[in-house]
Amino acid sequence: MQLHVSLSMRIISISNNNVFIDLMKITVAATHISYRTLFRTILILAFFLPFIFILTALFTLEGVDKCSSFDCLGRRLGPRLLGRVDDSGRLVRELHKTLNQLNREAIPDGLKLPDSFSQLVSEMNNNQYDAKTFALMLRAMVEKFEREIRESKFSELMNKHFAASSIPRGIHCLSLRLTNEYSSNAHARRQLPTPELLPVVSNKSYHHFILSTDNILAASVVVTSAIESSLQPDKIVFHIITDKKTYAGMHAWFALNLVSPAIVEVKGVHQFDWLTRENVPLLDDVENHKHIKNFYHGSHIAEANLSVTTTRKFAFMLQARSPKYISLLNHLRIYLPELFPDLDKVIFLDDDVVIQKDLSPLWEIDLHGKVNGAVETCRGEGEWVMSKRFKNYFNFSHPIIAKHLDPKECAWGYGMNIFDLRAWRKTNITETYHYWFKENLMSNLTMWKLGTLPPSLIAFKGHIHPIDSSWHMLGLGYQRKTKVEDVKKAAVIHYNGQLKPWLPIGFDHLRPFWTKYVNYSNDFVRNCHILEL
Repeated sequence: MQLHVSLSMRIISISNNNVFIDLMKITVAATHISYRTLFRTILILAFFLPFIFILTALFTLEGVDKCSSFDCLGRRLGPRLLGRVDDSGRLVRELHKTLNQLNREAIPDGLKLPDSFSQLVSEMNNNQYDAKTFALMLRAMVEKFEREIRESKFSELMNKHFAASSIPRGIHCLSLRLTNEYSSNAHARRQLPTPELLPVVSNKSYHHFILSTDNILAASVVVTSAIESSLQPDKIVFHIITDKKTYAGMHAWFALNLVSPAIVEVKGVHQFDWLTRENVPLLDDVENHKHIKNFYHGSHIAEANLSVTTTRKFAFMLQARSPKYISLLNHLRIYLPELFPDLDKVIFLDDDVVIQKDLSPLWEIDLHGKVNGAVETCRGEGEWVMSKRFKNYFNFSHPIIAKHLDPKECAWGYGMNIFDLRAWRKTNITETYHYWFKENLMSNLTMWKLGTLPPSLIAFKGHIHPIDSSWHMLGLGYQRKTKVEDVKKAAVIHYNGQLKPWLPIGFDHLRPFWTKYVNYSNDFVRNCHILEL
């Protein structure tokens, strides 16, 4: 928009898109302009210029707002010129007041609710709802959707728990086929290790690893990853302990898939003469205690009030009911000095770990008279993985726990531990473990819920030597935000948690670190259709 003044000062015009509007015409003398006329012209221009500015702005914005300039001007300036202002703020305040009133009232039973927001709007138009009725329907719909979302989250957690607790078909098939092979193939029954290598099993100059598991595929990954990552594989001796039902299949796998130059020994719990009910009193407790049976084999939601329980607490409750916590294989680590009387130093590994670097330097670590070399889990900044203290494992509302333990005391992790068995034999660690395990049973599992770590935290109190956290990275079985770059740097990665790498529910971005050590070309693996996920 432009203002045009003719050279003769007789015509002043406004133009917009080549359309000229004569704003005013001034008749002046042919030869000169009087001061009076000039003064009047300036006064008139001073009066009209503000309006010209407003019209310019309206013309400019006319392409954005789908309305004519004068319509927009009337709509925007009219209410203010007439003393009225936008009352949307008042409407919001009234709606807020109505919602607060309804929040204290119960929703009527049998209230029929729309299935969607668009249906609500349609019914509002058709039935002429007042503000209170609209707010009531809206609140009822929101609460309904919240309940449905909550129920779906609990269902998801239950399904995840069942998936984590079950044995995948392929792994079950592998165990059955190898067991059959053990009975029909002499090579699958060959002695492990061979007679000439038998003295090495108790040779203290070798690096002895102990693995307790009933998962053949997981055991193969642990052994293979350790050997491939080692700079001294000929110094490695693996002692694999399994249960009676898995022994034949486990033995057959390592008899048919030799890992030379490393040495593997496979033993079943039934082959240890020391493992008797007199020496291991918790055998009777785990098998026969009524509360343990109800807790681990009863209804998983009977004790949970889902209307007030948070999903995080419910997930923790389900994790605490994992069947592995009542497995003897899970408790065997507390009896290592007795099971391996000829050894002085060992590394104990869980079956859900992968070794990525040479572990030989661990044998050179001086534990300074301590029994357990472990990574402490309270020194980092991670909310889930490296922030664990005693308060995360024990119920400090229990008077006995509150009396004997400090909630701020640093916890440590199982899964990759250096044990000085010679120093252990001089302590009462195992007896302390038994005592607190029994105390928790007598209190109906009210001191703690999760398996073997809590009583071990008490039993090993004062016997821990912290090692650098780069040796053992935890949390790959439940911490989705674990960074691949950090995983690559760790010596041992641990898939502790429900989301194991051999399960379909495991994290896709973390699974390749485990699957790279699975021999998918093996006939037994292929015939059981164990495919790379």
